[in-house]
Amino acid sequence: MSVYGDSVTTEADDIVAVGGNLEPDTILKAYRNGVFPWPAEDLPLLWFCPRERAILQFDRIHLSRSLLKALERSPFRCTIDREFSRVIRECAEIPRKDQDGTWITPNMIRGYEKLHALGAAHSIETWRGDRLIGGTYGVDSGGAFAAESMFHREPYASQFALLHLVEHLKRRGLKWLDIQMLTPHLVRMGAHTVPRPTFLKLLEEAIKPKRNLFPKAPPHDE
Repeated sequence: MSVYGDSVTTEADDIVAVGGNLEPDTILKAYRNGVFPWPAEDLPLLWFCPRERAILQFDRIHLSRSLLKALERSPFRCTIDREFSRVIRECAEIPRKDQDGTWITPNMIRGYEKLHALGAAHSIETWRGDRLIGGTYGVDSGGAFAAESMFHREPYASQFALLHLVEHLKRRGLKWLDIQMLTPHLVRMGAHTVPRPTFLKLLEEAIKPKRNLFPKAPPHDE
């Protein structure tokens, strides 16, 4: 696997490294350099740092009328880190339009569960009563947060989890969220891309203060 660092900035492709493993130290080093794993079938492990990186700036979030109405009337509630393993598995298993299979492989799940046990990966769960109906998870690289995937079993449940995550991060001084790649519904919420050098500068500034985004605590409601 190639070495992260200055070479990432000048790399001409979205793929910046090949090979390696999914142990916590490897994954965290990657995220702290703006790199994330994205396995592909029948290929060595691929590591990406897109030339155009998708982010969600909190002061540019736009909520549609339908989403606002759903939020106002919603009986949903959210928790943090109550069901990390269930959330990542739901994200892996739920069918997605125009997607055959999943990049969230068993090895990825094991790697991120190890990160969660170390306090570096976190989940937001959306509930209706005692039923898990949506959620998102991601990685805290030491002051910046990368959202990895979302799922929903009811309309708006994943957006509810994402907005809960945004409010949590805002309270801890963060101004943006790494979403890696654009999706249509995130574009509608105001997500956009920035060039790789801009993203890496944002990342450097975010992790410099060493914010504690998720203070150590048992799984909890917020």
